[in-house]
Amino acid sequence: MAQMWTEKRVVISPDAPTLAAAVADRLLARLARRSAAGKTTHIALAGGQIGTAVLRAAGASPRRADVDWSHVHVWWGDEVFAAADDPERHERAAREALLARIDVPAANVHAIAASGDAPDADAAASAYADELARFGTDEHAWPEFYVCFLGVGSDGHIASLFPDRGEIQVTDRTAVAVRDAPKPPAVRVTMTRPVINSARCVWLVVSGTDKAAALGLALAGASYETVPAAGAKGRKKTVFFVDDAAAANVPAELIDQDF
Repeated sequence: MAQMWTEKRVVISPDAPTLAAAVADRLLARLARRSAAGKTTHIALAGGQIGTAVLRAAGASPRRADVDWSHVHVWWGDEVFAAADDPERHERAAREALLARIDVPAANVHAIAASGDAPDADAAASAYADELARFGTDEHAWPEFYVCFLGVGSDGHIASLFPDRGEIQVTDRTAVAVRDAPKPPAVRVTMTRPVINSARCVWLVVSGTDKAAALGLALAGASYETVPAAGAKGRKKTVFFVDDAAAANVPAELIDQDF
């Protein structure tokens, strides 16, 4: 079992549906506890197949009614710069999977601008940075995130921070545009690494055999420039929730099924 908060933990589920349900249950339990105590909670969502599966599981769970959603603010770690109704948009997937099924105030949902709402990705990134700053703390020009969700690509990317590209190096901005992304759609907006790593908890949700190599490199301490997932680290906890298919290269000493 991990002894230091800086150490990465791995929790393994037998398959993707079980993984999504388990992560959703953990999230709802924490949100229910915090909202009952009157605490405001900021969370950053992830897109992609497994990220959306977690939201769908949360949206289907009766435990969603235990959360006072007026205390929850929803953000995204990255977004596709496309029309609001584009099926690739993470916001659209999240609304269909979860947001349409809960009583979260519209003012608490902080979407990244779609192509119809901003002239280009740079303007969308700038507007998102301004929105983050509206909820900034004395320490940072962004909110204090309780949980930042991340998917991991087969190339090791997180959010829209891809290997060996300039965006992974940016530390003086909270959100940046991404063009010619190696994974389509090519034009995106992403939070930067300092914002992601300031979250109290970083939860990386990883499913599939095609992610096993990247997961192994991330856990082995590869360079964050070449394997961005290796550089994802929460202030208090960094947890990789994975299924058996992705866990082939996970060191036994990092597995913490009791978390």
